[in-house]
Amino acid sequence: MKLSVVIPVRNEEKGIRPVAVRLIDRLTKAGMEYEIIIVNDKSTDSTPFVIDAIASQFPVVRVTSSPQPYGFGIAIRKGFEVMTGDAVVVYMGDGSDHPDDVVAYYEKLAAGYDCAFGSRFIRGGSVSGYPWIKLFLNRVGNKIIQVLFFLPYNDVSNAFKGYRVEVIRAVQPLVSQYFNITVEIPLKAIVRGFSYAVVPIHWNGRESGVSKYNIRDLSRKYFFSIFFVWLEKMLLKEELKFKKKE
Repeated sequence: MKLSVVIPVRNEEKGIRPVAVRLIDRLTKAGMEYEIIIVNDKSTDSTPFVIDAIASQFPVVRVTSSPQPYGFGIAIRKGFEVMTGDAVVVYMGDGSDHPDDVVAYYEKLAAGYDCAFGSRFIRGGSVSGYPWIKLFLNRVGNKIIQVLFFLPYNDVSNAFKGYRVEVIRAVQPLVSQYFNITVEIPLKAIVRGFSYAVVPIHWNGRESGVSKYNIRDLSRKYFFSIFFVWLEKMLLKEELKFKKKE
């Protein structure tokens, strides 16, 4: 099984090289077939030059650019368009995700699961350097998701997840342009009946650069995506009831 790792980056000139090198080292040692797709999300610093240099040095790395306008979700969708793997992992370019956890995802996908989800908030998982206000909002938002969708899984909003390519095809069209794509994809996959495994993962605050989050604006977009997929869930439920009556 070939794995594609999609890394969207915007103004990560200082951090993306060590992130990519650590990931390449770990995946190579794991002996898997893989590619890394770094998507330049309209960076305004020297990030384009840095990632081009990485791609020149490491043949497993490919570079592409997202179309206008910029946005985390747009960059991820661009990565999905050009990937060639049988499965894909979305990986952050700020150093917050751990390469070992990519291998854990790969093993779950290779074992037959459609999706590999991580949780920072189960036994074996960890979080460090998370600003308290963002952590508070994260836990509240994920609890709302759990209640609305009757889920035991408690870390839906984390971008770092793995999917077989059939899942990515099935959840189209993806409409989120920003970080709210992090809830749109997994919730659509769950609602549409795909299987998933949950593994403990490790998250660290960014190593360099500046956070791209606008909490107030992002919260609105998250809730729109959650409601959008919840509505789809309700419609599918009514459709099943109607078919049973027939």
